[in-house]
Amino acid sequence: MPQRILTANQEVVGERVDLFLAQTGFWPSRSFIQKIINNGGVRVGSKTVKAGYRLEEGDQLTVTWEEPKPLVAEPERIPLDILYEDSDLVVVAKARGMVVHPAAGNQRGTLVNALLNHCHDLSGIGGVIRPGIVHRLDKDTSGVLVVAKNDFAHLNLAAQIKSRSMKRIYKVLVHGNPAESGRIEAPIGRHPVERKKMAVVTNGKPAATNFKTLEYFMDYALLEARLESGRTHQIRVHFSYLGYPLVGDAVYGYKKEPVPISGQALHAVTLGFIHPRTSEYLEFSKEIPDEMEKAIDWCRKRSSQK
Repeated sequence: MPQRILTANQEVVGERVDLFLAQTGFWPSRSFIQKIINNGGVRVGSKTVKAGYRLEEGDQLTVTWEEPKPLVAEPERIPLDILYEDSDLVVVAKARGMVVHPAAGNQRGTLVNALLNHCHDLSGIGGVIRPGIVHRLDKDTSGVLVVAKNDFAHLNLAAQIKSRSMKRIYKVLVHGNPAESGRIEAPIGRHPVERKKMAVVTNGKPAATNFKTLEYFMDYALLEARLESGRTHQIRVHFSYLGYPLVGDAVYGYKKEPVPISGQALHAVTLGFIHPRTSEYLEFSKEIPDEMEKAIDWCRKRSSQK
């Protein structure tokens, strides 16, 4: 197993050992360092220390860790809902509950696993874990997604996303009654405390979401949202920031959700873009999935009864 020895000088006296290790840049992330510490991989002398240990001058730290096993996406026979396909790209309707690409804890059953079984000519820009993936949808977000089969198409489609020329429309069911239409412009970055979450933060990346309300249900509303940017969890974070969290969103919304739905009520209904090779404008749509439609009906019936 790899091992590294570090010595604490006067400048870092009193600092937490986990923060000190994070600042060295020798390890990929704070979560990786936390895992090393939790596994007993950090010692001062012969004593194993925890994350909150405060450094003393001259402390000699021995850090031992296991190299992470590389993830490799394997082809799997998983049904795909293909809306369009040619030699450059494939447009699919991703189902609710499907992860887009393999990651720790989700190495199988992903969209990438299914695509590798369906076609063997995905672009290599995303690497062995994310071949062909130009943009993503969260696990519980359903809807239309385009995948590149070669690097030419990948770079072209990515440029359309960056220039905000790709048309991306979502259907969103939220708590509360937002305005009939509006524009949310608020920077998004990593949450300052809960590192697995995103948040509106002053030093975040610019993010803008346009919306209009399609239907009100007393305590709920069905919206159409158009993305200008494509930040992680953007729609979920923006509407939660406004005080209208998505129905079913346990991360950015309510922990106890009265509406019968598993996961956030968010669906990528329409995707439009210029074909990288032919320069033809293509647009694809997919109807709201049954579970989200049932949640909308529940809100509509509840509203009509009061």
